[in-house]
Amino acid sequence: MIQCDGLVKIYKAADLEVVALQGLDLQVGNGELMAIIGNSGSGKSTLLNMLGGLDKPSAGKLLVDGQDLLAFKERDLVRYKRSTVGFVWQNNARNLIPYLTALENVELPMLLKGKRRRLRALELLEAVGLGQRKHNRLSELSGGEQQRTAIAIALANEPRLLLADEPTGSLDTKTSDQVLELFRTLNRSMGITIVIVTHDPLLARKVDRVVQIRDGKTSAEMIRKVSYADELAQLEADDSHVEYAVVDKAGRLQIPAGYLDADGFKGGNKVRVQMEEGRIVLYPPEDCQTCREEGMATER
Repeated sequence: MIQCDGLVKIYKAADLEVVALQGLDLQVGNGELMAIIGNSGSGKSTLLNMLGGLDKPSAGKLLVDGQDLLAFKERDLVRYKRSTVGFVWQNNARNLIPYLTALENVELPMLLKGKRRRLRALELLEAVGLGQRKHNRLSELSGGEQQRTAIAIALANEPRLLLADEPTGSLDTKTSDQVLELFRTLNRSMGITIVIVTHDPLLARKVDRVVQIRDGKTSAEMIRKVSYADELAQLEADDSHVEYAVVDKAGRLQIPAGYLDADGFKGGNKVRVQMEEGRIVLYPPEDCQTCREEGMATER
């Protein structure tokens, strides 16, 4: 569904340049439910905007559903945003029009596409558990109900890709769990690809795959190691996912921050690299034998 190769984004203002993405590589398969995490300024929201056709890369390759977004003209982008991709934002002011009812909000994207399908809108509200609230306006809906309505709006034109930017950021824990469970249900029942951007690493327990972005590049992945049949038992387990570091096409590797806290592995220092029995082992710059004796080696 998504293929990013060497994606670069540079923002320019007067004489100032800010590099938001620095050669990011990412692939997302059809029907995946995955999350992108990272600290503020890591580039995750920039990536989401480019996936949604709201911004263009400065360099690299970006394909979504087989479509080359870098080759799009403005007319192509409008069609792409109406038909291929759906958005759910953290700020409900970007999702909903306050003087329309929930039903009218869901109908609006279809009207903009030249269709009026009230039955489809009603089905979507039922799917997100708001069939009884279809005639309520924004002020009459709770935060969780507003976000559910936003998800129904995003699905109105049957997109192949759903993008969610901090969709639970303004919700309490219980409501957040309900919204995330709704994403899981829609992913399984409709087969839609869902990409959630968040700063919350605990979201890793709710999705199948998590990609971490650091300094504008993918630095690590966590992949669920249990099947859906076992997920209820493993959902809250600390070891429900396996973590992988990502080696980019130039052979560069970002060491997880926790490993860098060990003596001899501070950022900016040199490390010794050796092949041992088919494994790449990193040692502090001291003698390797001493490192082994003191248990300071970090295997990657």
